[in-house]
Amino acid sequence: MKSISNPNNRVVVTGIGTLCPLGLDTSTTWEGITAGKSGIDRITLFDPEPLTTKFAGEVKGFEPTDYINRKDARRMDRFAQLAVAASRQATEHAGLKIDSSNQENIGIIIGSGIGGLTTLSEQVRVMLERGPDRVSPFLVPMMISDMAAAQVSIALGVKGPNLCVTSACSSGSDAIGAAYELIRKGDAEAMITGGSEAIINPIGIASFNALNALSTRNDAPQQASRPFDAERDGFVIGEGAGILILENLAHAQKRGANILAEILAYGASADAFHITQPIESGEGAARAMQTTLKKAGLDITEIDYINAHGTSTPLNDKMETTAIKTVFGDHAYHIPISSTKSMIGHLIGAAGAVEAAICIMSIQHGLIPPTINLTHPDPECDLDYVPNVARQAKVTTVMSNSFGFGGHNSVLVFRQCSEV
Repeated sequence: MKSISNPNNRVVVTGIGTLCPLGLDTSTTWEGITAGKSGIDRITLFDPEPLTTKFAGEVKGFEPTDYINRKDARRMDRFAQLAVAASRQATEHAGLKIDSSNQENIGIIIGSGIGGLTTLSEQVRVMLERGPDRVSPFLVPMMISDMAAAQVSIALGVKGPNLCVTSACSSGSDAIGAAYELIRKGDAEAMITGGSEAIINPIGIASFNALNALSTRNDAPQQASRPFDAERDGFVIGEGAGILILENLAHAQKRGANILAEILAYGASADAFHITQPIESGEGAARAMQTTLKKAGLDITEIDYINAHGTSTPLNDKMETTAIKTVFGDHAYHIPISSTKSMIGHLIGAAGAVEAAICIMSIQHGLIPPTINLTHPDPECDLDYVPNVARQAKVTTVMSNSFGFGGHNSVLVFRQCSEV
């Protein structure tokens, strides 16, 4: 592979692809976000009646064969199908043509927190009911988390660096951050990056119920995800994929790409505290935000909007509020903050990627998404969470927070690109 550029590369976003509970493409997703629409409803992918939580954020109407031939689609778990679909959308949006002239200088990093859990659970049932000899030979290549990146590589003919990032609910953000760093180092001219997850299945829901992590508001699923609200009782599982096309600025300019935003910085930290609970002081999350601001060379007053991790769990929302106050001081009260998980649920490994896409759309459209279902403000969560209705505003620089089980903290900062 040829040497590409120097370590000081600026990295820009030129394409977006999303499939989530609000829609099968980016424009439909954005319409739902700006309208404050909920994509949460009773589960239809299987009969949820035996479960404590019977609702989730499904990607409704997804047809894999719209993007993948039937034979290949049968050999992919849903999380990989969604990743291929979102990647095709993103490359088309970017106008990025991949052929023998550039395929070695384009890479892929796609995160997934869990991978092919649906395939694994189905094949465990096959083994128990029909015996080990009936287990599918495609179990492993459908289940393992790297198959989203691998299948996108095969589908699009991309031969550069190809990786999977698994860091729980930070996976999508960490994937974007890692892809950003590869371009900055000169290891690729462009990267296809983001996250994909599809764990709406009986064992997926039951396992999070066992942790008492999920909302059980079965009588009102669309009101169940309520970040920063005093009556929040847990998060709502969602599924989907978010993919960004990142490019070296010079490369994007040379091919006449439409530049959507620039990535200014990526920062990460660990709580080193607990396997599922965030540290109450928010110290780890605060360090990740501080690191990212320092790398970006930004003052705290330059952040126009924060897309919060905002899971709707009692511990996370309080911790994140504390962490934001630690970083921004009194100025925290002047920054619009929202959790789009209130509308699409928690997409686990895809969460940070879809939320990064929403941040870029916020910059593009000058609109801050709302936090819906915020009807009983928690006194311990007292910042400006843009309750219930989207807000018009000049949005130049945006921070996106992602925090995951295991104490992972990941932060991205995007800015409107000045092509100088």
